[in-house]
Amino acid sequence: MNTIALNHIAQLRQTKRSTVKVKAPITTKANIDSETVKPSTTQSTTAKRLVNTKTLSHEDWLEVRKQGIGSSDAAAACGIHPYLSMLELWMIKTGRLHSHLDDDIDGYSPLYWGNILEPMVAKYYQQHTGNKVRRVNAILQHPDPDNHFMLANLDYAITGSDEVQILECKTAGEHGAKLWKNGVPLYVTCQVQHQLAVTGKTAAHICVLLCGHEAKIYKVERDERLIASIIEHERLFWQYVATDTPPTPDHSESAARALKKLYPTAKPSSKVDLRDDDGANKLFEQLISYRDYMQELEERHDQVKHQLQTLIADNEVAVFDKGAISWKRSKDSVSLDSKALTKAHPELLEQFSKTRQGSRRFVILND
Repeated sequence: MNTIALNHIAQLRQTKRSTVKVKAPITTKANIDSETVKPSTTQSTTAKRLVNTKTLSHEDWLEVRKQGIGSSDAAAACGIHPYLSMLELWMIKTGRLHSHLDDDIDGYSPLYWGNILEPMVAKYYQQHTGNKVRRVNAILQHPDPDNHFMLANLDYAITGSDEVQILECKTAGEHGAKLWKNGVPLYVTCQVQHQLAVTGKTAAHICVLLCGHEAKIYKVERDERLIASIIEHERLFWQYVATDTPPTPDHSESAARALKKLYPTAKPSSKVDLRDDDGANKLFEQLISYRDYMQELEERHDQVKHQLQTLIADNEVAVFDKGAISWKRSKDSVSLDSKALTKAHPELLEQFSKTRQGSRRFVILND
């Protein structure tokens, strides 16, 4: 599947995104308990309130999200999300996989901290724009029956403004902040355009907190050409879900993770004969070609590396016109010699042994 047309994206970045000019701060407290979204005076349709989320459990919320493509799913459905592939999203929507983005791993949970900081980001936005915001306690659905698969869960609705109607709050850590270096990342633009498509609104503000200490506000205006492209790609993706057909995987770690979950084990002594499949044979030939090319590049890389090491000689650092190289000795470390330990005390192996589950290995047997 092709991703969103690049000329649409380039045009959007040049003409549809701008940094918001700050107005005088406001002192009134925003009402964030409303359950309705008032349509703007310029829109002709209103999004359908599919489910009220005010008392909805997290598990039920996840189940409702399986009924369609939410705004946070939009970029993945279009094949442009930096962390979530189409294949992994398909597995989530078909119930084969739990969304790993919701997990808290060793205290690292962007979703958790994003939810905690979201009200603070919204408060900052109110103080620095003068716009009032309120919660939207509902999962919204596109009013067009042909686009019923398009859902949206807005962070906030902006009230009393004809210029902008939606507020999307974002937080980005050290690694995520790099994606905001040149403005709104493509996957966030896709998310907001999806929200505008579902609600019929004309513009949205994105307020992002970078590394916990720098806030920026961007405006994204409705782009009909981009929305049409997003709807087309999302409809194609939803066909994969409806027909229970996995989409073609991409190069990402997300796709690799999904494939391991989708096909965790192989049938013993099983074999598939693809010699009569022209497409499969072409892919195999490409794999061999890329493997040989990577090996050639690695050899070239190592040759240049060794020549530079000769020039650096006994020095720790070498400085060049466009950068520098460090070639220092690492600190000594102490490790456990498990082989010697088990030889001297074999009983410890049985006492403290741990079985590690094997995984499938992808190996080219012959060519």
